[in-house]
Amino acid sequence: MHPTQLPGQARSRWIILALLFLISVVTYLDRVNISVAARQMMPALGLTDLQMGQVFSAFVVGYALFQIPGGWLGDRWGSRLVLTAAVVWWSVFTAMTAVAATLPVAELVGVLGALIGVRFLIGVGEAAALPNFNRTVADRLKPHKRGLGIGIAIGGIGVGSAIAPPLTAWIMVNYGWQTAFYAAGGIGLLVAGLWYGCSADRPSAQSRSEPEPAVPWRRFARTPTVWWLVASYSCLGYVAYIYMSWFYLYLVNVRDFDLLRGAWYASAPFLAMAVLCPLGGWATDRLSAARGIDQGRRFVGAAGMGLAALAVVLGAYSDSPFLAILLLSLGAGFLYFTVGAYWSCTSDLSTTHAGTLSGLMNTGANIGGSLSPVLTPWLAGQIGWAGALGFAALVALIGGLMWVRISPAGGLRSGHEVGTVSL
Repeated sequence: MHPTQLPGQARSRWIILALLFLISVVTYLDRVNISVAARQMMPALGLTDLQMGQVFSAFVVGYALFQIPGGWLGDRWGSRLVLTAAVVWWSVFTAMTAVAATLPVAELVGVLGALIGVRFLIGVGEAAALPNFNRTVADRLKPHKRGLGIGIAIGGIGVGSAIAPPLTAWIMVNYGWQTAFYAAGGIGLLVAGLWYGCSADRPSAQSRSEPEPAVPWRRFARTPTVWWLVASYSCLGYVAYIYMSWFYLYLVNVRDFDLLRGAWYASAPFLAMAVLCPLGGWATDRLSAARGIDQGRRFVGAAGMGLAALAVVLGAYSDSPFLAILLLSLGAGFLYFTVGAYWSCTSDLSTTHAGTLSGLMNTGANIGGSLSPVLTPWLAGQIGWAGALGFAALVALIGGLMWVRISPAGGLRSGHEVGTVSL
């Protein structure tokens, strides 16, 4: 390839990563906005706390169930088409949240049933996002650059989670809660258009005439690294969902911050995620290039989870509310410091099936994530919030120790996957 083409290719890759980052922001804007809008939605629609909890849970169910299908579709059809369709899908249903109570289906299943259905379908659409981020990164970047690439893409989660509450609250106060969903849906459709117009699948996918290789499920099942990855990432999901579901209420109810200050301080963990997620991806790439894939991925994964455990337990037992916020925010940041290592491992194991494998791994995260929102307040009632957060730290530590058994350089059991690239 002629050297003069290289700067243009580099710019193209950065544009793609910027678009993935933007889509990542949108996913969490659409995911978190309902938790803020619920304050006006509940009295307007006559919903109880329990019923609103069922609406929240419907998203997680759809999101968890469709991780693997979403990744498989990206492997089969390419991330340009699948990710465009996914963003359009969940953006339309995000906007429909505003009118769910007036839809014809509400006459059959009631307002609650209609809202549950809409949120479930939003989860179905968003399930395709992260696996197709990984599909895109695997297509466009070499192994020693994939950690930074996926770290930048997923780092948008932190930004989206941080800006969603104040942005949604401002729109809701000034224009009503329905407008918050219309605006979020409109932003998503705009981003989908940008992605489709600016992205392209790998040339090999566009010109391939032979059928796509079948997913080697038996080889996945016979490869211990795959299952250690799923188990370890489940531990990360358990801890991450505490921040997404309970951190704000923890600051207000346990650390005695008022509602406004609590809302601002609750964004600190997500900002830490946004900074440390790409940093961890860069670190695993540099270490992998210098020490090999196994050591480069293991060190970042184990160290990040271990530091997250330490920061969380110190923050939980700190007497100072502000020191607790700092330490717990660092815990969230160190947790996401590992993301580049986790997601790069799936591409290291199988470039061809990176979307499907990462969907399988992220299913584990959502299994863990479905437990912590329920188990954490129960534990807090039994042993106090410090104990409940201490248990989360233990879960993170266990997830870090599992990295000893993770060996992406070994490939899939029964031979290396075709398309696996080693340094």
